[in-house]
Amino acid sequence: MVIAQRRLAYEEEVRKRKEKLEAERVQGSDSTSSVGETQIESFEIEEPEISQAQITEQTRALLQTFLFFSGLIGLWVIWNDVLPAVNVLEDIRLWSYSVEVDGVTKLVPITLISVLFAVLIASITFVAARNLPGVLEITLLKYLPLDAGARYAFETICQYVVFAVGFIIASKYIGVNWGSLKWLVAALGVGIGFGLQEIIANFISGLIILFERPVRVGDIVTVDGIDGVVSRIRIRATTITNWDRKEYIVPNKSFITGNVLNWTLSNQLSRIVLPVGIAYGSDTELARELLLKTAEEHPNVLEDPPPVATFEGFGDNSLNFLLRCYIPNLDNRLATITDLHLAIDKAFRKAEISIAFPQRDVHLDPTRPLEVRVMPGQNVGLQMDRSKKSSDTEDD
Repeated sequence: MVIAQRRLAYEEEVRKRKEKLEAERVQGSDSTSSVGETQIESFEIEEPEISQAQITEQTRALLQTFLFFSGLIGLWVIWNDVLPAVNVLEDIRLWSYSVEVDGVTKLVPITLISVLFAVLIASITFVAARNLPGVLEITLLKYLPLDAGARYAFETICQYVVFAVGFIIASKYIGVNWGSLKWLVAALGVGIGFGLQEIIANFISGLIILFERPVRVGDIVTVDGIDGVVSRIRIRATTITNWDRKEYIVPNKSFITGNVLNWTLSNQLSRIVLPVGIAYGSDTELARELLLKTAEEHPNVLEDPPPVATFEGFGDNSLNFLLRCYIPNLDNRLATITDLHLAIDKAFRKAEISIAFPQRDVHLDPTRPLEVRVMPGQNVGLQMDRSKKSSDTEDD
């Protein structure tokens, strides 16, 4: 296991080194971008990958626990027949339960040693389930072609299975007979159906999320108008961290029964739509050509699908255009939008195309005299004659 840990650490260092070199190469080739170096929204949560320190700690904890309990059980087995004092625990009866064998009901006593074994199994189960991810990383998952999100889901499900198996085994030692409790289980099922239906629904939805993976840790999603990154998937709820670094707790049921927008489910491709309004009287063909040229010259804009600039219509204050283009991922989305805005403004200024802004015209009725009053210490104002107050005026 030490060798496996060192091999994993070496592979992790090699991967980080390659990513660093690739980032330096991309940054060097993208030196023309003015905002590329200072990310406006460089917020990203990667899929949960267990660190080397966690692998080492969890593996050692599991091995130490296994050795301790193995030695304890071994000593008890060895000295059980030699020292009669050890058998004293078997003579202490706490309670009994009935078992039907071949139509005959028998009472089976629960001794103190049975309770101790149940506690021992529960302890082993807790430690094993808690430290299972590190052992799986070393022994099994490194040989499987799974990404970080699939490994996280597999480890979580294995923890659930270990907890369930340990609970069942420990229950048998203390005399819990599931066959005799079927009516109680049915009654509890009805109670759960009414009282805890939301909790059970969220738990089942969490399992569906882990298996079906409509959302994964690291995905960018929109839920109930909240944009953010999925940072944790737990039994009852999923945590979404928005761009203000605030954590939004969403019940798992919402991802299964509600409408969820996943920006990065199948690919990282994203479209940018930039509205641009130019003043009336401007050269529309030239404006459209400048928009396409600006998008094509940006390094983050994809050639396939190609950028599209459309003349949308005649607005109240401007001639409305839309520039649509695609970027490979969401990492530099805001930086790309800023670069495109700056480049469009620069190109339009150079081509003497004015960016429109809202304007209002005020029409005064010239058929009647206007009274002009200059007040001391105040601005000059225009006031309609009092006799004209009842007349029709137009004020936009």
